[in-house]
This record gives sequence, C-alpha cells and structure tokens, in this order.
Amino acid sequence: MSVKVFSVAKNGICGKKGIRPGDLLLSVNSHEINDVLDYRFYTLGERLEIVFLCADKRKVTIKLSSADTCNRLGISFETFLMDKHRHCKNSCIFCFIDQLPKGLRKSLYFKDDDSRLSFLFGNYITLTNLTEADVDRIIKMRISPVNVSVHTMNPELRVRMMRNPSAGRVLTYLKRFSDAGIDINAQVVLCPGINDGDELLFSLRKLSELDSVRSVAAVPVGMTEFRDGLYPLESYNKDSAAAVIDLIDSFNMELEKQGREKIAFPSDEFFLLSEREIPDVSYYGDFSQLDNGVGMYALTADEFRSALYEKASDDKNRSVSVATGVAAYPLIKKLSDEFMSRFPNSDIKVYCIKNRFFGEKVTVAGLITGTDLISQLKENGFTGGRLLLPSVMVKSPAERIFLDDVTVEDAEAQLNAEIVISECAGSALFDSFYKT
Repeated sequence: MSVKVFSVAKNGICGKKGIRPGDLLLSVNSHEINDVLDYRFYTLGERLEIVFLCADKRKVTIKLSSADTCNRLGISFETFLMDKHRHCKNSCIFCFIDQLPKGLRKSLYFKDDDSRLSFLFGNYITLTNLTEADVDRIIKMRISPVNVSVHTMNPELRVRMMRNPSAGRVLTYLKRFSDAGIDINAQVVLCPGINDGDELLFSLRKLSELDSVRSVAAVPVGMTEFRDGLYPLESYNKDSAAAVIDLIDSFNMELEKQGREKIAFPSDEFFLLSEREIPDVSYYGDFSQLDNGVGMYALTADEFRSALYEKASDDKNRSVSVATGVAAYPLIKKLSDEFMSRFPNSDIKVYCIKNRFFGEKVTVAGLITGTDLISQLKENGFTGGRLLLPSVMVKSPAERIFLDDVTVEDAEAQLNAEIVISECAGSALFDSFYKT
C-alpha cells in the first residue's frame, strides 16, 4: 500500500528533494507504510531510506542520517491516520450514539473503534476490531498503553452486552498484551443489574490477575430521552451508586492486603449520585482515568485552591459569569465563593444549565447544546458581559461550535457576551477568575 502526500513544506527535507503534493510515499527502510503508526514507528530508525513515487512515475529515494528526524521531513497526509477510521462492529446495549437525536454534527454519529486512536489520543477500544496481525503489531511496536472498553470479563455476558459473537473471544488479547508488557487501562460501563454487583467483582478480580493492568474506571451508563426501541436499561440511583463505590473500595482493600496498589476507581458521577463526599486527591493515584471522569472533581478543586492561596488578597474589581452543567455546578459554585471570599471585590455568577436537549439525566457540561445555553442564560437573568465556558462544551479551540452547530459567535451575539473558553483544569479556572 502507498500513502498520498497531501502537503509539502518548501523548506522541509522532502520539499528540497522535489517531493510534491500528490506524490506517493511507498516505504521507509523497505517497510510498506499503511498508516500513521507505521509511519511514526519506522521513521524512528537511526538511518532512514524513504522511497516516493512521483506523479511522473519517477521513484525518489531520500536517505537520512540519525541527525535528521521525522518532524523535519515536512510532509503531511490527507487524513491524520493516513487511511479510513475503523467503524465499530458492536451493537452495545448501552451505546450512547444510538441514543442521539437527529440534527447534530455528522461526525457525532460515527462509531469509531480504532486501536490507533487509542495510542494516539487515548480513545478506548473494544478489541473486536483487532485482527491477529493488529495484536502482533501492537506488541512489536510497543504501543502502550492500550485503553480497552472491557465492560465485563465474563465472555458470555460480554457477547450479550455488546451483541457481537467475537466479543468474548477477544478478551484473550488482554493476556497477550500483559505477557508482552503492554500496559492496559480498562473501562467498565456499568448497567444496573447486568454487569455490576457480583459480575463487577468477578471482572475486577480477573483484571487484577493481569500484571500490566494499570487502572480500571467504572462509569455509569449514560441515558438520554431518546431510547425508544432500545434495550431496556435502568439508571443508577442513590443506593445503587453507593453500592458500586462500596464494592470497588472493598476490592481495593483486598489488593492492599496483598501489598498491591489499588487499580479500580468509580467515576465522580457515582459519588454525585450517591450524595457522598468526593474523596481528596490521595484517593486517585496517578489520575490515569481523568478522561473517564475519574478524579476530575478532586483534581480541579486541589489545583484551584493551590493557585488561590499562592496569591495575596487584593481589592481589584473583577466581574465574570460562568455557565456549566448540573454535575459540575456545585463544585464551580463552591470554588467561586472561595475566590470571592479571598478577593472581596469580585463578582462571579455561576449558572447551572440543565440538559433539555438530551434529557435531564444527562448532567455533564460536554453535552450542553448552544440552544440550551442561550435559552437558559436568558431565562436566568444573564445580562451580558464576560462569560466563561469549559472547553468541553465546544468542538475544539479552532472550531468553536456546540453540539447542535450553534457557534460561539452566534451565542455571543444573542447574549451580548464576550465568551471565553477555559480549559477544564483548576489552575485554568483560577486564572480565568483572577485575570478578569
């Protein structure tokens, strides 16, 4: 297979050698290049011999010494992965994408399950898309960690939950990765009465038998109002959420009695649902499961307070509004009150945005639409000015659009606001308040 060059930097190594957009990258050190992982892996060699096929059918060979690096080649490709994303082959009973209404960004409806995205961006994969060759390549290239959506270590239950006949068989890949020293972070989406309770304890114990499992995140199933015709699932409540926390804490105590470190962590949402106090940062180890909402509350509060007490109190006038989801609202309100106590001439208003679009069981800030944001701020008396939003509400810093394709500029115009996008970290939140 060859990969088409999309752009060439004039001052890069390839540009100076006459490589142009549309030329084909054939090989690196005689290895065929199929995707971005091949490209990154084989261009790490001490000496490189890179072969291109030009538009006029000439082959051009570029030889580089160890002093040169892949980054200096100056070429990019049409897609980041260099080929197509791999579509999910499962039909999970809890799939969130199946619960999406019409009218959202087209990209939101694509179900990816691509091991390359696991390595590059931390995406979680189910293993059902992997071939034996993929497993061998992960081991050969030392692609680590691999982030796996396990859900259960019971093969038969995994087949039923994911509705894929190979879902149980591919669990054997976990041992192959572990035996090869490939680190594994696992995710378990818990569905009440299905894979929690004794099934969860079984899964945790089986995962703990694999030496390379570094962490296991337990997250509650997400439920929107758009579940007509889908598998009947229940949501967690105060008591059932508390039971999950207790089971995980008890399991971790088993490990600690064996002289081992804890590996299993309930997501912050379980603490919120159970109405229990969020643990402090010491509970979460190295925070390896932040992307699953594990420890985000504790880390945000710790970072914010560290920054807060490094600054001397002053009498500067500061005014800013903050909008966030139901889940984060109590924390952001508490931190803003602490800020105003230390800086008494500050005026920080925090607005709680309920999710009318997906349904009020969805409480995270990252699933708030522009329409909900605008309408509820107006309803709650927002009169304009500086408005702080968490970065998870928009697609990216470069593409400032909400899930429903409303742009930040649209929201600014309708709200008479200057919208500031803040990273989801306690230190960034403090800076957004302090530098207002």
